[in-house]
Amino acid sequence: MAEKIVIMLLNLDLDRPGTLGAPFFQATVAAAMDLEVEIYFAAGTTRLLRQGVAETIYPGEAREKSVYSFMQDAHEAGCAFYACAGAMSENGLTLDNAVPELDGMRGGGAFIGEVVEDGVATLTY
Repeated sequence: MAEKIVIMLLNLDLDRPGTLGAPFFQATVAAAMDLEVEIYFAAGTTRLLRQGVAETIYPGEAREKSVYSFMQDAHEAGCAFYACAGAMSENGLTLDNAVPELDGMRGGGAFIGEVVEDGVATLTY
């Protein structure tokens, strides 16, 4: 059984908000199951880490809960958030304008190093 979940956010489209809640909800569930959870933001998904972006995106038409609220739930449950440094500069994300939930920067090598470890399950979105 896995002891850790590593999630790669790479192919999500911020213009399709209905797809943006599930990764964070599933991460929160995994953390509640006492699994260690790391979420890697790559490519355009790093924009979600910029202050003011995820707060204005709602995955449901009822607009009851923003993507940022889902992100906060996941982080409060213990999920760690990591941004790709290259994607940060491409998407206007800096440490100064990042949400406080950003735990650091990690690249592809760190991601691959995690997913090849025993006891680690990987999800990609």
